[in-house]
Order: sequence, then C-alpha cells, then structure tokens
Amino acid sequence: MSTKKENREEVPSEEREYHSPSSGIFFKLKKLLFKAKSDYQKIEVIENEYFGRVLLLDDLVQTSERDEFFYHEMLVHPALVAHPSSQNILVIGGGDGGALKEILRYPIKYACLVEIDPKVIDVSKEYFPWLSPSLEDERTELIIADGIEFIEKADKKFDIVFVDSSDPTGPSASLHERDFYEKLKKCLNLEGIVVSQAGSPFYHLESIKKKDAFLKKLFKNVCFYTSPVPTYPGGSWCFVFLSDEVQPLKIKRDPPRGLKYFNLDIHKAAFSLPNFLKDLGSN
Repeated sequence: MSTKKENREEVPSEEREYHSPSSGIFFKLKKLLFKAKSDYQKIEVIENEYFGRVLLLDDLVQTSERDEFFYHEMLVHPALVAHPSSQNILVIGGGDGGALKEILRYPIKYACLVEIDPKVIDVSKEYFPWLSPSLEDERTELIIADGIEFIEKADKKFDIVFVDSSDPTGPSASLHERDFYEKLKKCLNLEGIVVSQAGSPFYHLESIKKKDAFLKKLFKNVCFYTSPVPTYPGGSWCFVFLSDEVQPLKIKRDPPRGLKYFNLDIHKAAFSLPNFLKDLGSN
C-alpha cells in the first residue's frame, strides 16, 4: 500500500515533542515522509539526518531507526532469557514491529501481534523495513483489535505477554489500568510473564507509583527496570517485569547473537534501581 499521496500539507522545518510545558525534544526535518489522521490518532513519519526515520503518534515519538534497539531489546530480552521455555508470545500494541522483530530471534512456536490501528501497520510496513519480514514469518499472527477486547475473548494462554503501548492517552489509556492487568493475568500459563513499558522515571514518576501500588496486589514479583532510550522523555525509560513464578535475575538461557545493546551484564544492571525508584511506596 502506498501512503505517500496523503501528504498534502506544507513541510515544516522541525518537529517537537513536549515532555513538560517548558521542555522537550526537537528534530530538524530532512523530509516529512508521511502525515495523516487515522480513526484513532495522528500518525507522522519524518526523516532526520541523525535519527533517520522517526515515527510519531499524536506528536509523541514511538520509534526511530537510530535508537529503536535500546527500547525494543530491553522490552523483549529480559523476559525471554528469564523464562524457562517460552513458546507462545503475545504483543499488545507495538504496531511498528520492533518488539516482534526481537521476539522472532528466539526458537518460539507462535507470536501474536494485536494492534488496534491498522494504519500504524500500513505506515510501518512502508517506512520501517523490519516489520514486513516479521509479519511474513510463519510463526506470526497479526490481529487488528482492541487489546482489552482481545484479552477478554482470548481462548489460549501465553508464556509471555508484552504490552508495547504508547503513553496513557488516546487509544492506549486503558492499557495502563488495573482492570487490564487483571484480565492479562488470566491469559498466562503457569510460569507466565508480563512485561510492560512504564514511562519515564523522571517525568512519569507519579504514574509509575500508581502502577506499582496496584500491580503488587496482582503479582508476587513486580520488578521495575530501566534502560536508556535517547529519543524518549528524559533519555531514560522504565519497564516492569511481572510474574508469580519467574524471577528476572535467574537466567535460563543466553540471549541471541547480534544484539546492539542487551547482554547479560546489562540485564543484571538494569534491575539495579536508583534510590528514588527502589521503594516506590515510600517516596
């Protein structure tokens, strides 16, 4: 599908994402590749001389060619090296395909990608080269659906669920609530793991505290960890590893070769938290 004809507006000289009323990140535009409104959100793809192609949803950076590996490797690999025998994987969100790309490095049997917005899939196929081969992999199933509705109707269980959502606004807002995680837990196998992005430990600390409080009532192991992501607010990002049976620091297998950031030393270090994140309930 070609989407280039939908670019009708005059090309701006830069793109900005505000992380607070007085700060943020900006990109000088080499080219505006795509801009349109889907049924759910504004979608843009820009080209920047340093970061390459950058995907934005509702003016928020989702991924860039230059730094995507930080986020996607750290979302995916901690759970996959900790799970003893993961075979069935679910990704909710993640329409850019970066998480799916990392999952398929492992000898799994099945990976299901559930994305609410088909336009994100179409645009990512055209502008981000890793998506199409991942969707064409015989182990992959793509389902266009709302994540919560899919979970409510799911008739199979998963070893690992990755919640690769955008910020808690618009179509992703419900993916950050307790009700969603309660439903997710019912879809896990005995040694199941849920991993979710949790936001910026600097800009979104109150949201992380709220999530920590209700997650500890649902899972025995609630383990936050962090990673650098240069184009995300504050340059550092927080994830949460959830399980009743699996401990994240008990490694079950080596990661695949060819990764740019993740290794077992990074894995252990990522779960070593700064003081303001160590005990969220007392902050």
